[in-house]
Amino acid sequence: MSAPRPTALDPAISARLKRDEHGLFPAVAQQWDSGEVLMVGWMDDEALHRTLTTGRCTYWSRSRQEYWVKGETSGHQQWVKAVALDCDGDTVLVQVDQLGAACHTGDRTCFDADILDVVVGVPSR
Repeated sequence: MSAPRPTALDPAISARLKRDEHGLFPAVAQQWDSGEVLMVGWMDDEALHRTLTTGRCTYWSRSRQEYWVKGETSGHQQWVKAVALDCDGDTVLVQVDQLGAACHTGDRTCFDADILDVVVGVPSR
């Protein structure tokens, strides 16, 4: 595991997080009012701290090895409405008000470009 980056994240929250070998966990961004899943980014403790305390989504770029605020250069901003940790502590759900495209391709969501064929399940009654 890489050395943790300094953070001011509440230690009680930090203790609940389960991270990968790089100190990261996935963050699912969801449109707060429609439930639309927009994208998945990566956070560490400091990115989560910044997200919780600034009202803007901050992620860790695995390729650039730096923090980035969604929309800082593109203008496609994410304004935080709510944040929840999943039951296992290994994923964060960030409900946002997305302005513009969420995907780096310019699409509204990262999940509309390659819809897969699937057998639709039907619950037995």
